Amino acid sequence: MSDPLSDVLRLVSAHSVVSGGLVAGGSWAIAFPAVGTINFFGILRGSCWLIHGDQPPQRIGAGDILLRSAHKQLILCSDLDAAPVDLYTVVAGKKEGMSRLGAGDDFFMLGGKVALDADSGKLLLDALPATIRIAAGSPHAAGMQWLLQQLVQEQTSALPGTGAASSQLAHLLFIQVLRAYLADAGTDAAGWLRAASDPRLAPVLSMLHDEPGRNWQLGQLAKAAGMSRASFAAYFKIVAGVAPLTYLAHWRMRLAARDLRGESTTLAVLAQRYGYGSESAFSNAFKRITGYAPKSYRTMKSGV
Repeated sequence: MSDPLSDVLRLVSAHSVVSGGLVAGGSWAIAFPAVGTINFFGILRGSCWLIHGDQPPQRIGAGDILLRSAHKQLILCSDLDAAPVDLYTVVAGKKEGMSRLGAGDDFFMLGGKVALDADSGKLLLDALPATIRIAAGSPHAAGMQWLLQQLVQEQTSALPGTGAASSQLAHLLFIQVLRAYLADAGTDAAGWLRAASDPRLAPVLSMLHDEPGRNWQLGQLAKAAGMSRASFAAYFKIVAGVAPLTYLAHWRMRLAARDLRGESTTLAVLAQRYGYGSESAFSNAFKRITGYAPKSYRTMKSGV
């Protein structure tokens, strides 16, 4: 059966890359600009302050993993009074994958980013909080710290396949952060991300993802969750934020949007693929959910 989280990661074309390391010392501060991407940082040596939005400064240190997805500036610093240097100014002097800031080397972290599809990536971005911190003492941290050490070795080894190996390790680190967040977040992880990790609802999402074009009935889905129809419908909406068949309709249209961008398949074929009795029924559903008629969407995304 489908793994809903993996399905979404494929849909949004998520892939991870290592951006490089930062060595810093003395009094320093670096400002990460507000961007619509996911960044991750792993601290291997030393400690610093994390300043994000209007939140109070937070002390983070060696062994901590940080994931950032917000459209807000983030500052890391050793000194709360230090003037932040823009990230792009710091990395402009990067040599052999390492950037330096301040005087000394008592602080060292490795960073990377998760690239997403420009059209569908918002599905993942909107599901994540502004920052996720996996503390060094967390029961989830040991495996991530091992991955960080492996990444450092890859970055310094110059062995054949280093680029590919680093990307795979970084992506595994990203997935491990998501797993740790889902394990601890509880009701904070509202929406599809929480539903994908819920023991009762994950099998239901797997069914919907396996056969998105099937004429699913509420009773079938409730049975898979081991619940009554009424209890299932109420529980699904609380966890996922939408009703079960609404989730299905939106998932179908996300898949259809991907197909419209990348295939020359006719609307009639897409209608059949995603469980609609006619091309017009599919077109109406697509426009209702996305705001665009399928033909207009295809033309807009293809640039024709």
